[in-house]
Amino acid sequence: MYHSEVGVREATGRNDGPRIAEYLRYCGLPERHEWCAAFVSWCHGRAGYPEPRNAWAAALFPSGRIVWRVADRLPGSRWTATGDRAAPRRGDVFGIYSARKKRIAHCGFVDGWDGKYCLTVEGNVDDAVVRKRRPVRTVALIARWTVD
Repeated sequence: MYHSEVGVREATGRNDGPRIAEYLRYCGLPERHEWCAAFVSWCHGRAGYPEPRNAWAAALFPSGRIVWRVADRLPGSRWTATGDRAAPRRGDVFGIYSARKKRIAHCGFVDGWDGKYCLTVEGNVDDAVVRKRRPVRTVALIARWTVD
């Protein structure tokens, strides 16, 4: 579902525009707010999942949903993923940690994973929904909101 949103752009580069407003409204917010997590939440809602429904990126990573974590990326973290839950997969949600904000500050969808790179679809990047290729070392957390 999230693939069809690639190319959606902000109207003026100020977290605005018809589709961005739709993402944010889904989370109870008006335009002009950061919208990466609202995009993830809206896509889950369109796919029939009641959660997540939050525009704050850090809220998309509750401990019970985390399937993969880079131990040295988060302060005080020593958790290591094992078993089937350890392998990130298409549709999982990745999180990027901001040292300045001291929290997960950006998120999007994992679209592919080879252990070295994470292929993504994410919103609020260059004023649009885009595909990216991120080095795995830049990803702090992976959460799974979908059921098998």
